[in-house]
Amino acid sequence: MNKFIMSIMLILLSCLGVKAQKSDIQIQVVSENEAVIGANIYLESDKKSAVTDAEGKAHFSNISNGKQTIIITFLGFETLKKTIQIPSQTVFVFHLEPNENELEEVVLQTSRTSRTVKKIPTRIEFIDGEELEEKATMNPTNISMVLRESTGIQMQQTSLSSGNSNIKIQGLDGRYTQLLRDGFPLYSGFSSGLSIMQIPPLDLKQFEIIKGSSSTLYGGGAIAGLVNMVSKTPDEDADLDIMLTQTHALGSTANVFYSKRNEKFGTTLYGSAHYQKAYDPEDDDFSNLPQTKSISFNPKFFYYPSEKTTFWLGVNGTYDDRIGGDMTKIKHGQTAMHQYTEDNVSKRLSTQAVYKTQLDSISNFNIKNSISYFDRTLKVPDFSFSGKQINSFTEVSYERAAAKTDWILGANAYSVNFDEADEATLQRDQKELTYGLFANSIFDISKNWILETGLRTDYNPDWGFFPLPRISLLYKNENGFSSRIGGGLGYKIPDIFTEEAESIHFENILGIDKDNLKAERSYGANYDLNFQTRLGEIGFSANQLFYVTAIKNALLLNSSNTNFKFENAAEIILSKGAETNIKFNYKDFKWFLNYAFIDTRLHYLAGNPQKPLTPRHNTGSVIMYENESWRMGFETYYTGKQLLSNATKTRDYTTMGFLLMRNFKWGSIFGNFENFTDRRQSRFSPLVLPTHDNPGFPEIYAPTDGFIFSLGIIIKPFGNKEH
Repeated sequence: MNKFIMSIMLILLSCLGVKAQKSDIQIQVVSENEAVIGANIYLESDKKSAVTDAEGKAHFSNISNGKQTIIITFLGFETLKKTIQIPSQTVFVFHLEPNENELEEVVLQTSRTSRTVKKIPTRIEFIDGEELEEKATMNPTNISMVLRESTGIQMQQTSLSSGNSNIKIQGLDGRYTQLLRDGFPLYSGFSSGLSIMQIPPLDLKQFEIIKGSSSTLYGGGAIAGLVNMVSKTPDEDADLDIMLTQTHALGSTANVFYSKRNEKFGTTLYGSAHYQKAYDPEDDDFSNLPQTKSISFNPKFFYYPSEKTTFWLGVNGTYDDRIGGDMTKIKHGQTAMHQYTEDNVSKRLSTQAVYKTQLDSISNFNIKNSISYFDRTLKVPDFSFSGKQINSFTEVSYERAAAKTDWILGANAYSVNFDEADEATLQRDQKELTYGLFANSIFDISKNWILETGLRTDYNPDWGFFPLPRISLLYKNENGFSSRIGGGLGYKIPDIFTEEAESIHFENILGIDKDNLKAERSYGANYDLNFQTRLGEIGFSANQLFYVTAIKNALLLNSSNTNFKFENAAEIILSKGAETNIKFNYKDFKWFLNYAFIDTRLHYLAGNPQKPLTPRHNTGSVIMYENESWRMGFETYYTGKQLLSNATKTRDYTTMGFLLMRNFKWGSIFGNFENFTDRRQSRFSPLVLPTHDNPGFPEIYAPTDGFIFSLGIIIKPFGNKEH
């Protein structure tokens, strides 16, 4: 009996001992003193997981005593892995650090505040340096690839012979998009048709895109939106990138970028050279890629007289010579049968200067200036168009960022001086001088609501006053949901450099009649919803945008006897639609899905038809695998049917691309199979119409160059930061 009682007691003591080896714990996750709701917490040893509640807390019961490895993950933050000791304590607090590669934690220059994206009411899309490097491997000569694959943005090629392209945001012509470099309007007017083809991407740190009117901070021209290209700046660690690329279409490109700074001085140096032989994949004796010789350079010098003050001066220069058309004439010279070519020679030189000083802990004073010179000559048989354009931009601004309110006040002056060559029959010189005053504020109404308001007034002696109010409201909560709604006004001063004028080489086009034309004006609004969370180990985010933009007094090019004349449209152009972006990420894999619905109607025509060359439906899918050694990407893009100017409906098409990159400590090697299914317009309809000596060129609605295979190498003598 005693033995039996002893056995029972031993069993009870054993059970008590086992229970004593278990504990209950609480884990709280915070970031920037705010609770992180929905973070996933995983205990490796016990294989238990939980999700943080509204206070950022998660509770675990019956956790084994001793060392426990804990893993905390949440979209937009760095994964945290820690070892804790139980039962040394029962309450643990962990701080998550934002992931710099995630959209929601990026500080953007376009907003002109020090706020991160999640605290800015204006909707700003961001393309980071990693994605820019990927697009640079696909097309190292210019930024067209970066923009073409962004939701709701269409790269509209306007000429087969020259390859000229324009940016169309949400179905509106390229002249309604403002293209900026570090906040400077360097690519407008006469230079706009070639600008996209002359901006290499290797020295760019990030792209920032605002869709819809952005005129309050940046003035006229930003009716459809703006694209701000932000350049790389020097760090204390020297950086040197050498990129060499060769395509099977006989295109060769070399890019070199160097940067370095010390306590007082810094510099970035960039140079690019590109040579492309005329390329004719159809063997129809007309080029689909023009013969091109292009050189670009962009040095910048930085001076840091104190920790509070920065001054930098940059110079940007480009020489570009491209000739396309009849392959026989390009290679061997003109004959009676082989006469047509389009020859574009352009030279660009611009300077940018910025002075920024911190007045106190919350305010800054800034002065900016740029002067740009552009010289272009365009020649086709029996006609030549050439001229020079000088633009200048000067701005003074004061910025103040208090605890709950950010302010910016400023004034600027923008001048345009286009001088057509003296031998031209029609002299279409144009001079403009516009003055602007602006104010913008961002106010934290509460933890969840943020309001942004702005007002700008521009004055041009020839076109009058342009009051431009804007308002945006942001709601965000701790469950990964946010929403923005906003709207504003915009305007555009008429000039002759439209897509229609470019397509006929400015021949027989009358100049701008300031007495009878009105400036184009716009009003628009957008609304978007954002949500992000984690589904176990899978990160998920979604963004849904709805928008509408209306343009009054749209500038049209109509025939007038033997000439063409600019007139204002009697009714509006109305563009409305929706954009959807979805992202999944799992370990080293990422999957991006997008869809754009674009409904752009011309109300000045009977029946309010859809705008020509504007597909109503576009979808895309990008699957990426990336680790320290490899980067692989597979892309699929669908473009829906479009209307031509004669109301003919085009066919839809799908393009696919594949990128393979191997990273090493010294750099990377890569191969890119762009449009490897070889979708091009010539497979659906002819690109060139008879006769051979006087050809006609239909509108371009699909890729013209087809499949392009490229190989390249990136050399980083100071080490691969991605490795």
